[in-house]
Amino acid sequence: MPTVTIPTSLESGHPGDAIRWAAEQFGTENLVVTASFEDAVLVHLAATAVPGIEVVLIDTQYLFAETQWLVDEMRKVVDLNLTVLHPKVQPDNLWQTDVEACCGVRKVEPLNRALVGKQGWVTGIRRVDGPTRANAPVAVFDPVRNLVKINPLASFTDEDLLTYEQVFELPVNPLRERGYPSIGCWPCTRPVAPGEDKRAGRWAGNAKTECGLHV
Repeated sequence: MPTVTIPTSLESGHPGDAIRWAAEQFGTENLVVTASFEDAVLVHLAATAVPGIEVVLIDTQYLFAETQWLVDEMRKVVDLNLTVLHPKVQPDNLWQTDVEACCGVRKVEPLNRALVGKQGWVTGIRRVDGPTRANAPVAVFDPVRNLVKINPLASFTDEDLLTYEQVFELPVNPLRERGYPSIGCWPCTRPVAPGEDKRAGRWAGNAKTECGLHV
């Protein structure tokens, strides 16, 4: 893709500014938002900052029912241009024997399809989500995928997220109140005990800490 100069002002600006900048830079047809619907903030932010922006949900076939509920609720809140991508495999038990391969076919491969032809990718990465994300910039060129990755919520704390939800009266994933601060697929996500890292419930018992979408 052509050389893109990323303004340093995005680091201190409003999260919506980063999405608007990307839409102006690349055009909405070359920009995509991927959302897990762990919460509603990224989706609401993107759909209000750039109406009509494409939001992609990767339905791994193992999403919690509560996550699907949040998708339906958000359709009532904002006008979503939502694309749901499915894996090219049928439901199986691969998660029981090889979580890395399972994420590969159910998350990474659909993401690769979502990003074909795109120049900008908007994600919900936040620095507080763990050590592998602690230095995430608001916008950065991704040489592996040859596009600009925009993380508008990078600086958002958990308190910021909660405040945003309250201000805009957004629906909340019911799993949060049941001890799930980080939500993925139901076979590989458990509640987190008091004092544990917020992502401790993801792939518990494995050395794995990322699904592969952001590495």
